[in-house]
Amino acid sequence: MSQLHYITRPSTLKENAPLLIMCHGYGSDENDLFSFASELPEELFIISVRAPHPMQPYGNAWYAINFDAERGKWNDVPQAKESIGLISDFIDYACKTYPVDTKNVTLLGFSQGTILSYAVSLTYPEKVKNVIALSGYISEDMLPEVIDKDRISHLNFFCSHGSVDQVIPVDWAQKAPVYLTTLGIDNVFTEYPVGHGVAPQNFHDLKAWLENHI
Repeated sequence: MSQLHYITRPSTLKENAPLLIMCHGYGSDENDLFSFASELPEELFIISVRAPHPMQPYGNAWYAINFDAERGKWNDVPQAKESIGLISDFIDYACKTYPVDTKNVTLLGFSQGTILSYAVSLTYPEKVKNVIALSGYISEDMLPEVIDKDRISHLNFFCSHGSVDQVIPVDWAQKAPVYLTTLGIDNVFTEYPVGHGVAPQNFHDLKAWLENHI
């Protein structure tokens, strides 16, 4: 049994299908990114997961975002690390449960789901091949203190952000490709003239990138 609720779109392949796991943003659910599924390559086995913490009146979160006078806006890092572990465990579960290729796993995240996708791939790189990081950033306080460059050298990242994002400033996102390049990781970073969302051209570009990397 999985600890996370999820929905699937099976692959046209009967075995060794490339696996795509979707991680939604703060206050959303598994149906959000799943709207992309019908437009993505048919050979992908797609799973969209729901974050573990229900919000009121609706939606879910991977970790709490707190607001107070002293610290302003801050992330619950211990809770985030719990969710990093849950996603890591879910990758294992999915690979045992479905006819997928354990060496061809892609994480697709949006916003908070992107922050965790960065963290999962850099913490458990042996479980991930590709990351599509939409409208998020690298939160270094969620990463291991030491990252072994040899373990992460196979990773590939597609990173994108809205140039007028009012939720996560674009300059936070711009640090990601610098960080990844410093680690010797293959990555692309593109900005689009939108806010906190995925522009049609952004989707077109991520789809083309994904087709070349699965």
